[in-house]
This record gives sequence, structure tokens and C-alpha cells, in this order.
Amino acid sequence: MAGLYLHIPFCKQACHYCDFHFSTLLQQREAVLAALVQELELQQGYLAGEQLSSVYFGGGTPSLLTEKELDALFTAIHKNFSVHPQAEITLEANPDDLDLYTLNVLHESPVNRLSIGIQSFREEDLKLMNRAHAVEQARDCLRLAKEVGFEKLTADLIYAMPNMSDADWVQNLDALLQYDLPHFSAYALTVEAKTALHKFVKDGKVQPASDADQKRQFDLLIDMAVSRGYEHYEISNFAKPGQRAVHNSSYWKSEPYLGIGPSAHSFNGHSRQWNVSNNTKYVQALSRGELPATVEQLSIFDQLNEQLLTGLRTSEGVNLARLEQRFGPELVAQLRAGLLDLKDDWYQLRHDQLVLTRSGKHFADLIASDLFILADDEH
Repeated sequence: MAGLYLHIPFCKQACHYCDFHFSTLLQQREAVLAALVQELELQQGYLAGEQLSSVYFGGGTPSLLTEKELDALFTAIHKNFSVHPQAEITLEANPDDLDLYTLNVLHESPVNRLSIGIQSFREEDLKLMNRAHAVEQARDCLRLAKEVGFEKLTADLIYAMPNMSDADWVQNLDALLQYDLPHFSAYALTVEAKTALHKFVKDGKVQPASDADQKRQFDLLIDMAVSRGYEHYEISNFAKPGQRAVHNSSYWKSEPYLGIGPSAHSFNGHSRQWNVSNNTKYVQALSRGELPATVEQLSIFDQLNEQLLTGLRTSEGVNLARLEQRFGPELVAQLRAGLLDLKDDWYQLRHDQLVLTRSGKHFADLIASDLFILADDEH
């Protein structure tokens, strides 16, 4: 089984923290969507005929799509790919787009899972982030989505915001947990280069949260979520039993996926590719029948490191015996040796299952990079 991701590169306005590829200029909207259809046709062989277990509309803001635009994309998907009858089909949405009419349209479409970008239930946070919605819209859309009949719902929150106390975060998280959603995600605010937030911090207008603030709020997040019956199955993701995200889980399991649209990434186990992050260049390339992608062939070291990076983020971790079967005993022996340099309270190794502890989860990416196996000429 494989996944399909479609990047919809348009937004009403720019969030101050976001470094994803998007445009607030909608003049190219028709041309870009036509190019998405063209790319779906050109890439129909990328997944080697594997059936799709998930389709994910990300962005950008996919909830800006009209019913007609969404129908055209679904027609192209089904024309070029085999979609499992029970496939998870997710659409990212902003609260200000989700009125009762739009929710009904989406519920009647093939979309069966909504991912709603709440980010915060505090007006001061939304203003700092330059979000297009207000707190009341966030509350309304969650209530309406459940009333319309969406059983699969997930929402995002951001913690470690500037001027966010632990009490603020607990109140914010509790506001979301009251909806008893089957799934939610929570991310620490990161200051990315070339964003408005980065400039605010550089100019001294905003004081980012400290590492200690982030650590405390991450621990509060885990404790509150688990006490409400959620599995902490990936660093930033929480699910009720049986409600894990199919699409995102495919990334963490290193399963193949195809990314369509400007800036979208694809992975087939042996290579990775990514499309140009420019709407005009994307459209021009596809108008010539060319794929606007850069391809990187993955060495055996890259493939192993990829599995470490993604697998260690999950509650299952990585199985060293399975890695040895795929990559050979010599490389995994190097990996086992690398564990000796880690702090004992960062990981557990039981029956060849390498799992990060609560302490280790604070340093997941650092731990993975420390364990990376490099080719001899990379040492």
C-alpha cells in the first residue's frame, strides 16, 4: 500500500511562523490546478501500481478548493491510480473556511477525514501568528464538523508560544480535549528562517520560549493526553485506540508515497524527489510535459538513516533485527555500538526493539543524527 499527497499552494494570508511553500496571489490558481492533474497523469507509474491506502490534501490551504476543483482532482486521482475502497482521505482545513455549507459539501465528497488547523484557543496567539480565524470560529467549526457527521477529525495545536505560561498551555490543551476528537497533533513553535516570526525575534520584538519552557509544556501535553485515553504514538501525534493517521504513519514507516504539486516530496524506498517550490516554474515545466523534480538516489546508508530518523519518532521505535535483515549485520553492529555513546535514560532496547524513553523524546532528532551510519568517505 502507498500514499498520495497533493500540495495546494494557496492561502488567504501568510501565517507569521510558516515556511511551507504557498502563495497569497490566486491569479495562477486555475493553471496550477490544471498542472496538478497533468502531474498525476505523468506520475501514474511512480508507485509501481501499488494501491493507495491514503490520499492527503495539504498545503497551503486545501479548504480553499471549490467543490468543482475538488471533483476534478478526485477524477484525475481515480483515473490514474487504484484507490482502496477504505482509503483514508484527509483534507487540511482552516476554521474560517468551514461554515455549515462547506462542511456538508466536504462530507458528501470522498473526503472522510478533516485536519483542522486550530493552533490556539487564545486570541493573542492567533494574532501573533497572523491566523485568519478567531477563537469562536475554531470552536464553531469543531462543533459543526461533528454535527455534520465527520467521524474522523484531527486538529493541530502549537505550544511553547511567546508569553505562553504553563497554565495558558494547560487551558489551551484542555479546550481542545473537551471535544474528545479521535486524533490531534501538537507542535512546539519553531522560528524558521525567512519568516515574519524570525524577523520579529531578530528585531527583539518577540521573545521566543526557552528550551525549558518547551520541555515542560511537552511533558504536560503527554500527561494530559494520556490521562484522556490517547496513545502518544509519534512525537507530535496522539490518537484514540484504532485512530492513528494512516497517511502520516506511512511516512514514519518508510512506506512509499507520491507527492504532487509545487514543493511536494516523493519517496519510493530507493530514491527521494522533490518538486520546484515555485508556482510559475511548476506550471511551465508541466506545460512542456516535464516533471519539475529533483531526484536523489538513496544509498544504503541513506535508507538506513531514513528509517532511524522516522522510526525513532514513533512509540514502536525501530527493530534492529529487521534492520539487520535488510541492511546487513555490519551496519547494524555500528548502530549498536553508537548506542553506547547515548545517555542510558534516553532509550530502551528490549528484544532488539529500540524505543526512546520520555527523556529521549525531547532529543529524538539529535539522537537519530548521532546514530546515523556514514559511508567511509563521509567520516
